Amino acid sequence: MKESTGRRIRLTWLWHIPSVRWLAEYRAAWLPADIVAGVTLAAYGIPVSLAYAGLAGLPPQVGVYGYLLGGLGYALLGSSRQLAIGPTSAISLMIAGTVGAMAAGDAQRYAQIASLTGFTVAALCLIAWALKLSVLIKLVSDSILVGFKAGAGLTIAATQLPSLIGAPGGGHNFFERVILFAGQLGETHSLVLAVGAVAIVLLTVGERLLPGKPVALGVVALSIVIASVLGLPALGVPTTGKIPAGLPTLEGPALRLRDVEGIVPLAAGCLLLAYIESVSAARAFAAKHGYALDTRQELLGIGAANLATALGQGYPVAGGLSQTAVNDKAGARTPLALVFASMTLAICLLFLTGLLENLPKAILAAVVLTAVSGLLDFPALFRMWRVSRLDFYAATIALFGVLLLGILQGILLAALASVLMLLARASRPHVAFLGRVPGTKSYSDIGRHPENEPLSGVIAFRPEASLIYVNASSVLETVLNHLGASAPSDIRLMICDLSASPYLDLAGSRMLHELHSELAARGIVLRIIGAHGRVRDLLRADGIGEKVGGLERVVTLDAALGGGGG
Repeated sequence: MKESTGRRIRLTWLWHIPSVRWLAEYRAAWLPADIVAGVTLAAYGIPVSLAYAGLAGLPPQVGVYGYLLGGLGYALLGSSRQLAIGPTSAISLMIAGTVGAMAAGDAQRYAQIASLTGFTVAALCLIAWALKLSVLIKLVSDSILVGFKAGAGLTIAATQLPSLIGAPGGGHNFFERVILFAGQLGETHSLVLAVGAVAIVLLTVGERLLPGKPVALGVVALSIVIASVLGLPALGVPTTGKIPAGLPTLEGPALRLRDVEGIVPLAAGCLLLAYIESVSAARAFAAKHGYALDTRQELLGIGAANLATALGQGYPVAGGLSQTAVNDKAGARTPLALVFASMTLAICLLFLTGLLENLPKAILAAVVLTAVSGLLDFPALFRMWRVSRLDFYAATIALFGVLLLGILQGILLAALASVLMLLARASRPHVAFLGRVPGTKSYSDIGRHPENEPLSGVIAFRPEASLIYVNASSVLETVLNHLGASAPSDIRLMICDLSASPYLDLAGSRMLHELHSELAARGIVLRIIGAHGRVRDLLRADGIGEKVGGLERVVTLDAALGGGGG
């Protein structure tokens, strides 16, 4: 009966909804694992969401709403079976650094703008899905992300250190915060520092000894008990205070897009962050469990998560590697684990919020600091310095962009740096000048293999990239410079090997026209070999084929040399 129902569903449009597919294939044996994973994820998410809500400048319960509602939205339309959705450190800091100026000190408007950002992220996700913009994620390189994450981690740490010593903090960027923090060290509250330091030690040791377990929840529970028994609030230790009980009410945005200047760039930055974080984590666990991830569908999953969260007056959410690892290690088999996590959080919001009143804020600062420590991958930066300076410089630009300009501007600068890196690499491709491998009929780059035999009276070159508008002039310049340095009077033939150029545009064709003219003026014949099918079609249509004696697909360099007397 179940199989026939599944077959009927496959024949309808419902089969395109991910939740319909995994529910149709669901096995009863998976249920206990999904329940345990959901409860474990909720236990992990409570302290983290409270901490990130504080980082975002919002009431603590708003962070819990992100896990509760975001997980339900993603479970409906997301394609990953293990990805866990909730507030993240980078997005929380982006909200804190941007919304404050928009709200102009009005706490209610601040919350409304944060919620409107969630609605806008959902709308942008739908637009990006419709336009198939998921391919644009490839423009942000891994090197850029290493620098961005390091900058975000340092910036977040700078915002939390004052809470760790009981100081007010302040500042608009990383360097201002560090300078102000250094000036406030004399105001350190020793009891607050002791609480935070002990929490960091417990969290660090606990994560190493009990990986995948809700260590943070245990530290939070222990701190509440100690704070209540010893009366730490009366001794000057700041706490979260009363957290309203009850579930979030669902309603539309209180503001319109035109009411808030700059909301679209903010939402675009949040979407870029959310998509990068979510897809990176989801891909890792999809590969681990051997299933395909639909990166375009992830736009709808993230959009649904943000729409659901925004309806509950929450702020933008995303998938994250740490919470997904917790979900996976706890045994999650399907997104139903997110549903059980949401149910657990709903019970906590209804009946257990009173237990959180005496939670020291230093504990939440410790949770954030230990959570973001994984963002600081300095060994990767050192490796880039040794292996690829270009990647190192790109990562450094992203790092200092975040430190100087903030999370939003930093991620936009990182994206721009990725595009510029791509153009920089494409604009000056390597041009290999070929020589004969001794004793063979094979040819390779004589610059890399000086032992190769030079070609008498012939220059053979191979551009190692597609010939397009951004690099055509560079290739022409390189070839002509080589010709000028090679006693042109002795050269009677030049062969262009296009086997490493899968694509060519009109600018590339025009470059070959110019090269032919330059060579003809010097009495040198130009031949083209190795051109791919579409490249040959374009060159013939543009009249190059007639000038170079034809564009045969089977002519080899050795044959061209024999025919040209080289």
